[in-house]
Amino acid sequence: MKRIALLGPGTYTEESTRHFLDDGDYEYVHCKLIDEVFMSTVNGLTDYSVIPIENTFDGSVSLHLDWLVHEVDLPMQAEWIYPISIQLMALGSPGATLAEGCSRLRKIVSHSVTLTQCRKFLRQHLPHVELEQVSSNGEAARLVQELGRADVAALAPRSAGALYNLDTWARDVQDHQENFTRFVLVGQAPIQLKNNYRSDKTTILVTLPEDYPGALHQVLSAFAWRRINLSKIESRPTKKKLGNYYFYIDIEASLDSVLLPSAIQEIQAIGCQVRILGCYPTYSYKPVHSEV
Repeated sequence: MKRIALLGPGTYTEESTRHFLDDGDYEYVHCKLIDEVFMSTVNGLTDYSVIPIENTFDGSVSLHLDWLVHEVDLPMQAEWIYPISIQLMALGSPGATLAEGCSRLRKIVSHSVTLTQCRKFLRQHLPHVELEQVSSNGEAARLVQELGRADVAALAPRSAGALYNLDTWARDVQDHQENFTRFVLVGQAPIQLKNNYRSDKTTILVTLPEDYPGALHQVLSAFAWRRINLSKIESRPTKKKLGNYYFYIDIEASLDSVLLPSAIQEIQAIGCQVRILGCYPTYSYKPVHSEV
């Protein structure tokens, strides 16, 4: 049985992982903090870690990318995209109307990213409440149950409400309905999921030579003339010197292809340092019947 570390219980990370992996033989190890997730796999306590690294509207999760780049050496082995549906949940029902229930609330607890994704809803319905940030959305739901107060609610996934016996006051309260998060599964061994396979992807880090004018143009040209598509390119500080950056690049191609290895060799030939973070299958979300 493979052991998988993730933020949880009751988080979007766990919800998405169960959606994509529950047809396999896995044991889930819940962690409160992202560093605990990473280190459990680094120390051999788990086989894999699941990490949220990008959201449709918030972009990259910088802290998690920095862990992958600077703190650990855990190759990406799979990727999936999962829809984020945020619910307002509390103990008991709101009453006759949502407005009546919201008028009684004094505090909302949730993860900082989730609070950001619900700004319009909070401004319209709950401008008077205190907002408290916690380490995960599952922790927010657990805290509401533990407090046992009728004036405290959580913004969290539906699975967290079911886990902690909370009532759903409002569904899909995120500001943007097309809200998706990208998760990666990292570990030392390849893995194949029996799910909705889409394509293969390779992620690399490129550090440019300081004494080579036009190096970034040369890097991009190496992919362009081979007609290799880059789905993402992002500059991040190397943390070694001010103004010194590496480039995080997602490539829609496999290292098993003919063209990608030669493109990497070409950019290395001009003095670029290339680190491969992973070559892995990517999977797309397919709703189960009960969610339709």
